[in-house]
Order: sequence, then structure tokens, then C-alpha cells
Amino acid sequence: MSNEAAGAETSIDISEILERIPHRYPFLLVDRAEDYRANESIVGIKCVTINEPFFRGHFPDYAVMPGVLIVEAMAQTGAVLMSKTLNVDRAGKTILFTSLDNCRFRQPVRPGDVLRMHVKVVKVRGGLFKFEGKALVGDKTAAEAEFAAMLVETP
Repeated sequence: MSNEAAGAETSIDISEILERIPHRYPFLLVDRAEDYRANESIVGIKCVTINEPFFRGHFPDYAVMPGVLIVEAMAQTGAVLMSKTLNVDRAGKTILFTSLDNCRFRQPVRPGDVLRMHVKVVKVRGGLFKFEGKALVGDKTAAEAEFAAMLVETP
């Protein structure tokens, strides 16, 4: 049964993202999410602006979003999917990025771009999720990767 058929909301606003993952400015790299499907997929959205702190020092004459931050944006999108799917109470728990494979960067992400992170669940085993992610600007792939994250207890 799809989320829509069940009457579930498929969009996640910034308020809910802030409740679901611990990241904060300047390291929060997901502004909102849509097309959430529990245990299946999500699309995270990052509106890239010239005000991002990394642009001051990362190719300042030709501002380019660092590739590792594009991957981090995909990982944060996956964490939002995990948190909502598992209904994680952040008190005493967090979701940590555990692996990255087959990462490829295809085109630069620049100020003014809207980065859409399509993240799909490939496998779930207990608190470990494996994902495939693709970051797009328009219809062009900026980056793609396979990655995993797990739910861990924190002190």
C-alpha cells in the first residue's frame, strides 16, 4: 500500500528534518524532502546559494559545491528516511554514516542550483540500511553513490 493510499504525508518540511537528524547550520544540507516512501525511497532537496560558507574558500573564482558535501547531503537525506521509517526517538540514539562505495562525480553544483537527492533503500538488516543515491541538478546527474548508515545508541 503506498503512502498516499494509506493517507500518509509524503513531504517533510525543515521543522521535521530538524527533529529527525542532529545536523544544524552550517552543516545541515537538506532543506526539505518529498516523495517519502517508508522503507523504500525519498527525495531530499537542497537549494544551493552563494551564501554557503564553503563557497568563500572552495574555488572562490568559480564557486563549486565540494563533492564530499554533495555526498553528505545524500547521507543526510538517507538519515531522514531512516529516522521517519523507524520513528527514531533521538534521545539516546543517532544515525551514523558507515560506508561509501562506487561514488562518482559527474558535474559541478553551483550557486543557484537546486540539488535533488534521490535516495533508494537497497537493503535493510536490523538498524542498518543500505542505499543507492543520485544527486541531480535539473535532469543532469551531479553525483551518485552507494552508501550505508546504521542506528546506534549514544551516551
